[in-house]
Amino acid sequence: MNSSELRSAFSLSGIFALRMLGLFLILPIFSLHARDLPNGDDATLVGITIGVYGMVQAFFHIPLGILSDKIGRRLVVIGGLFLFVLGAVIAASHDDLYWILAGRAIQGAGAISAAITAWVADLTREEIRTRAMALIGGSIAISFAISIIIAAPLYQALGMPGIFWMMAFLGLIAIFVAWRVVPSAAISIAPQPNGTDTNASRFLKILRDPELFRLNIGVLILHASQVAMFIVIPKLLVANDLPLERHWKVYLSVLVASIVVMAPMLMKAEKKNRLALLLKVSIGLMLISQVYFGVVLFGNQPNIWLISFGLFIFFIGFNLLESLQPSLVSRFSGDNRGAGLGVYNTTMSIGLFLGGLLGGWIYGHLGSLAIFEIDSVLLLVWLIIAAKMSELPPKIKKE
Repeated sequence: MNSSELRSAFSLSGIFALRMLGLFLILPIFSLHARDLPNGDDATLVGITIGVYGMVQAFFHIPLGILSDKIGRRLVVIGGLFLFVLGAVIAASHDDLYWILAGRAIQGAGAISAAITAWVADLTREEIRTRAMALIGGSIAISFAISIIIAAPLYQALGMPGIFWMMAFLGLIAIFVAWRVVPSAAISIAPQPNGTDTNASRFLKILRDPELFRLNIGVLILHASQVAMFIVIPKLLVANDLPLERHWKVYLSVLVASIVVMAPMLMKAEKKNRLALLLKVSIGLMLISQVYFGVVLFGNQPNIWLISFGLFIFFIGFNLLESLQPSLVSRFSGDNRGAGLGVYNTTMSIGLFLGGLLGGWIYGHLGSLAIFEIDSVLLLVWLIIAAKMSELPPKIKKE
């Protein structure tokens, strides 16, 4: 990448990561914090509060992506970040579950993921665009990694209102970055591919494409299982005499170990053009982690070491998938990249909401073990669907 492309890719990846930080930062702590709030014993309501951020995003990704084609990426991104800041301020100002839910919903309404990915495409050359898209995908994994490491210490230092105030402050910084740091595109409004195609026809092509279908259903299952799982994991750690302020030690250890393992796998798959194969292996690792947790809980003998090993397997698969999928979507979409990424981000947001909603309900009515059993079934379904995914055409190797 040249200097302008590097600045564009890293600054937009940072803004994208902030959006995901808005969800991930409360995952390891909110189910414990909510116990002290009115109605905090309602596991379903707690799950909805966690997941509503994703559900509202799902309604706005595609409309805001299309709007960015008409009025420009910068205006849409700045407007979405303003809603992110507003929602954070509302959540920070009220120690009430319903007000926090409302603030999270407003944060979710600033759904700028599709606009950001389209902006990346505007600012990068064709031959390096896949790498830039991989940075976007990697920023999701990085934001999740940072979140689970710093969430408990931040909660101890700032409390939940302080975390929301911090989100608002970071949102203001992101607005400045979008306003002054990200370069203007040579063509400020992305040209429409296949000039005779309508928006509807392009979306139909995306929805009918079997490879993109596998990726879209996959990202929904990935994030639904992730959010549901982290309704349980913090409570498992606390139940094993590890106080919340020390959870970061477990998360940091397994994350570092998982990155050491996954990085060579990713580089080798990229070099040999075996990304689809690596995606299937990654799904298998996710499935193994959920089955493993189910077996550990069924045996009623979980301890910190057993939980840590399960998290290690989980993070290898999760981080690989977060790095692989957006890049694969951008490649398989071809000229319909904007529509492809819009649908992908929408299904991801639906998964985030379903993980919170169904995870909270399952935990409240069926218990911890059922979370991992249902996650295992969903991941097995995804693995079956992904089994016939094709490798990318050889010509893409030169990218």
